[in-house]
Amino acid sequence: METQDHVHVVMLLQSITQIQNLNDQAMMLLLRERRRRIRRTFRRRRSFWIRPWLATDRRLQFGHYDQLMNELRIEDEPSFFNFLRMPPVMFDELPYRVDIHLATGEKYSTLEYDFRVARNSISKFLPEVCRAIVDEYKDEVISCPTDQNDWRAIADEFQKRWNVPHACGALDGEHVAIRCPPKTGSLYHNYKDAQIYNASELKECLEDGTIGFPEPDPLPNDDQNMPYFLLGDDAFGLRTYLMKPFSIRGMSKEQAITNYRISRGRRVVENAFGILAQRWQIFLSTMGQVPDTVSVIIETCVCLHNLMRMRYPNLQNVQLDMEDDLHNLVPGLWRANANMHEVNSVVGPNRDTVAAKKQREYLKLYFNSPAGSVPWQERMVTSQ
Repeated sequence: METQDHVHVVMLLQSITQIQNLNDQAMMLLLRERRRRIRRTFRRRRSFWIRPWLATDRRLQFGHYDQLMNELRIEDEPSFFNFLRMPPVMFDELPYRVDIHLATGEKYSTLEYDFRVARNSISKFLPEVCRAIVDEYKDEVISCPTDQNDWRAIADEFQKRWNVPHACGALDGEHVAIRCPPKTGSLYHNYKDAQIYNASELKECLEDGTIGFPEPDPLPNDDQNMPYFLLGDDAFGLRTYLMKPFSIRGMSKEQAITNYRISRGRRVVENAFGILAQRWQIFLSTMGQVPDTVSVIIETCVCLHNLMRMRYPNLQNVQLDMEDDLHNLVPGLWRANANMHEVNSVVGPNRDTVAAKKQREYLKLYFNSPAGSVPWQERMVTSQ
């Protein structure tokens, strides 16, 4: 009897547990149904899936691309160039929406109304089209010299235009402002620490010599070998491959002349950054895209900038810094509204090498000698 009673008790407990489980399940079903009813009560019913003003027929009738841009193309080509930063013939090569966004810096929400295309659609196709432009044009318009003859040709151009022999280019840094991504802490704050240059392939190639500069040879009218180098400002460490001006503290007249000569040649990189920002005015504001998209946008702008310089050089010259007949600086139009943030920090430990200091001292002697001076340099220094 005791065994049977025990079995009955166990069966009873199991039945009670099953009833409780059923009650719990029923309660859960009731709660879920109640939630569904609440959601249905407060959910706003869609009146349409595509907003009428975004429909294709209205886009064709009222959108910028099919109306304003066609009018400018036919009636006022200079205004077309001002709006798109390029002539119609070049524009026809490129996907138009990307160019509008880069040229004006307008946000997706503004472009949505201008072109009657939903902003979520713009955010999806813009990175894809940017990557397509980079893939198509990068090898054509962003090409680094590959041998000593190519570098020597650049150095000859610097000597011809700016009277700086052995200069293979100019180096500078500009800060592109972006919206800090969420949950990244201080990773995307600008502390002016020059991590980008220090970690760049450019610095590595300059230091190990694989960049391919010509072997040292004499400066014009001289007999002592001098390395080839880039021109930089005080943000960079003085190296035999990178010449920068002397410190202005306690500067002698000879040092001031050397600084003038180096800075005169280095002006080209300031022009490049300034015109880039004025043409693609997305650089004049804070970008709201994620970092990967910002990177491809920057690369796209550089491709388009170089493409314009190569195909239509006369259209850009009005924006460049120029010199009058007396070699006084005539500022380019790009400086009027330039506000890209320059990176003024030192790019590494400020330990200029002994060899680089000796090299700069020799440049000072050269620029102040009959062999390397220019007639107007003392007047330019004393007039400052």
